[in-house]
Amino acid sequence: MRADAQRNAEKLRTAAAELFQERGLTVPLKEIARRAGVSHGTLYNLFGTREALIDEVVANLAADHLDETAAHALSLEDGWEGFAYYVTRVCELQATGPAVADVISGRYPASVCLMLICTRVQDAATQIIRRAQLAGALRPDFTVEDLLLFFGTNTLLARAATDTAPDTWRRQVHFLLDGLRTPTAHEPLPVAPLTPDRMYAVMGRLAGMQ
Repeated sequence: MRADAQRNAEKLRTAAAELFQERGLTVPLKEIARRAGVSHGTLYNLFGTREALIDEVVANLAADHLDETAAHALSLEDGWEGFAYYVTRVCELQATGPAVADVISGRYPASVCLMLICTRVQDAATQIIRRAQLAGALRPDFTVEDLLLFFGTNTLLARAATDTAPDTWRRQVHFLLDGLRTPTAHEPLPVAPLTPDRMYAVMGRLAGMQ
């Protein structure tokens, strides 16, 4: 790659990282090019697709935060404390970082890096849920698909309330956690949990509503 093309590519990575963090992964590519000070055509010549650009910057935007959150949750001795910390912290990351919210939704399946992060999130969340269930603190019928769907709806709430009640998500998390403690699980749920495929289909539709 020529030196000028390398400079333009770096400008585009920087602009994409800034705008994705500010507004999420759906920001128009023309705005990324404009902030980078290059033409729309230059962006396409260098990266080709939105997914390719996402793959260049998404790890720095979301992966480290999500990995650190999961690692800390799993390091806590008490399974319920780890679960409660994980749910609260991920919801906070969604509320303060639109890119994190879009990453968790798996909205761009053609983005290899993004989908690898989604897989890591699902694997970590599964471990965190199982620890809390084995400790007898979390109701046994709660699944990782249930948690990921909650994260999807939290994204919508956090974005809708940004200007009017930015901490509203905290109230909803509190209600969720109180309702998931084992002593409150007196009756079987009226419907079965979603399969992973159906869960991601619903998450994709939720993401499209943003």
